[in-house]
Amino acid sequence: MLSLPKILILAVIQGVSELLPVSSSAHVIVAEKLMGLDPTSPPMTLLLVMLHTGTMLAVIVFFWSSWKANFFSSPKVILESVKLIVIATIATGLVGLLLKKIIEKVFLKGFSHPEIELLFGNLLIISAALAVVGALILCTGLKKDDSLKLKTPLGLMTACLIGLVQGICLPFRGFSRSGATISTGLILGIEKKSVEDFSFALAVVLTPPVILMEVLRFLKAEHASGHQAMHAIGLFLPSLVGMVLSFVAGFLALKWLSNWLENGRWYFFGFYCLLASAVILFLHGQGL
Repeated sequence: MLSLPKILILAVIQGVSELLPVSSSAHVIVAEKLMGLDPTSPPMTLLLVMLHTGTMLAVIVFFWSSWKANFFSSPKVILESVKLIVIATIATGLVGLLLKKIIEKVFLKGFSHPEIELLFGNLLIISAALAVVGALILCTGLKKDDSLKLKTPLGLMTACLIGLVQGICLPFRGFSRSGATISTGLILGIEKKSVEDFSFALAVVLTPPVILMEVLRFLKAEHASGHQAMHAIGLFLPSLVGMVLSFVAGFLALKWLSNWLENGRWYFFGFYCLLASAVILFLHGQGL
């Protein structure tokens, strides 16, 4: 049962970890399991996307000044920025939908209702995904800046590659979207501030359709179970409370992330992801 204290805890965890490259979903899912909640149920996946909404708003507020300077400085720059964001988002959608179909048709073939959300509570998958993104962050974070003196501009090819990596993150809880996309940009030689701005611009574009999908899934489940409209509203309200709380926590986390990225402490997040992966693997072994 969702209570206000549980929502408060989940909102703070989501808000802080969503905008750090440590996979908010992994942290929230583990917290839900420890609270005895089912991360795969429609109410919980709805809560998660509402918490994502709060952090998306925090991203917009935090990056607005930088985006105005980098993406909206002139009509030509706006057109080029839109082009890069669209190509990256298309790449994300194609890869994400393809992986979703493959997983549901092949790996979840024996289930009566094969949905990708069934994997969201699998701690073994979350642990593996965290380990992969942790290693990726370490590879880029420990790289000497001298090796990246010749910066690569953010163009159609690099935007497409970042979008493809983002698409791989979508089906797997634990595979941090920001960690993977920012690390990919750094590997490609894109300047730190540029890839940070672009990564979170993609998040703002990606979040609304994900929210819509989960709201529709939630309403469909409510209709199938025969619940009245007031029951659905009663579940929406706690999610709105969580959204506000995640906004505040997310804004503070962004200041932390930006400072560490700019000051060469990016690799610390890699060590944290590997540690979190080990802890989650242990919890899986304990039958959580």
